[in-house]
Amino acid sequence: MPLALLALAVGAFGIGTTEFVMMGLLPDVAGDLRISIPTAGHLVSAYALGVVIGAPLLAAATARMSRRKVLIALMLLFVAGNALSALAPDYNWLLAARFLSGLPHGAFFGVGAVVATSLVAPERKARSVSLMFLGLTVANVVGVPVATLVGQQLGWRATFLGVSVIGVLAVVSLALLVPRDGTHAPAAGLRGELAALGSLPVWLGLGTTVAGFGALFAAYSYITPMLTDAAGYADSSVTLLLALFGVGATAGNLLGGRLADRSMRGTLFGGLVSLAVVLALFPVLMGTEWSAPLAVVLLGTAAFVTSTPLLLMVMEKASSAPSLASSANQAAFNLANAGGAWIGGLALAAGLGVTSPALVGAGLAVLGLGVAGVAYVVDRRQVPVSRAGGERVVTSHVPEHADSVHH
Repeated sequence: MPLALLALAVGAFGIGTTEFVMMGLLPDVAGDLRISIPTAGHLVSAYALGVVIGAPLLAAATARMSRRKVLIALMLLFVAGNALSALAPDYNWLLAARFLSGLPHGAFFGVGAVVATSLVAPERKARSVSLMFLGLTVANVVGVPVATLVGQQLGWRATFLGVSVIGVLAVVSLALLVPRDGTHAPAAGLRGELAALGSLPVWLGLGTTVAGFGALFAAYSYITPMLTDAAGYADSSVTLLLALFGVGATAGNLLGGRLADRSMRGTLFGGLVSLAVVLALFPVLMGTEWSAPLAVVLLGTAAFVTSTPLLLMVMEKASSAPSLASSANQAAFNLANAGGAWIGGLALAAGLGVTSPALVGAGLAVLGLGVAGVAYVVDRRQVPVSRAGGERVVTSHVPEHADSVHH
């Protein structure tokens, strides 16, 4: 695998750290800025809103630029957003800075996925994407706990300064390791890219992302009360247990990349089925101290097995606009974050029990499986099929940079 993937992983590590660290720093930020914790929670929403808005807009605006230069520019914007967060004099400034920090998130992963797949042979494309996302999953194991500890000991502003330093390291890595040639997007034009993004298979892929990862966040958003109230763990143990989720996500991400190079759609279906089963078993697994950590690991593994095939399928279906499609998939991921948490919260508010959000998540995983099934049927009808020598021969368009994976 080329060293350029390391540069992408460094950027992903910084992005993953700044996205999730705010959850652990909310009490510190609220106390320092003299606001309530629910008000401080809007800082998480501001980042997510930046991702949803920035992902398609920045990808479309930079479609004809050198992808290497786009990645560097996006990471510089990321550095600026986090530095301004550290220097924010009040809540409103911090809210704006968090929104700014989220803007480059989706576009970075979108453009980065296209660059990653263009650097390797066709049979290694899924693994190349999974290695870029390795930075995101490792951030949950190492980056977020360390950044949270730094914030608690040295102040939350020190955390965002540290994340800015990671961003600078990513800029240097991108400048040194991503090749100058072969990273330009085809000049399809904005209208052509938007037309490619508007096709039914692309929207079915994005819908699968929203439902599948909505299943994850319906449960994960309330994992702490499950561990304390259902499994009986002390609050002090939760941080370590959440690191186990990162371990599972890392394993699932790497496994999904390897399996998707063999069968992209089979990996997606298998991952969604596994996710539904794990979530359905959550009320049982959360009933004892020994099985609860297993549930956390399995949740991360089952959910992130699907991340690479989902991304590559969306890129494949929008072959003339892979960067825009990949960025839109990141926006869908963040919609899943917000929507899944909201739906899981409805189950809790209805008094259905502390593990009820997991059962809601199981239902969403089944919904995602259904959407993926519809996408498969649509694919079968749209792709010309001929028979030669008794074998099925499927003919499909292979986009520039070979952004599709045959299945």
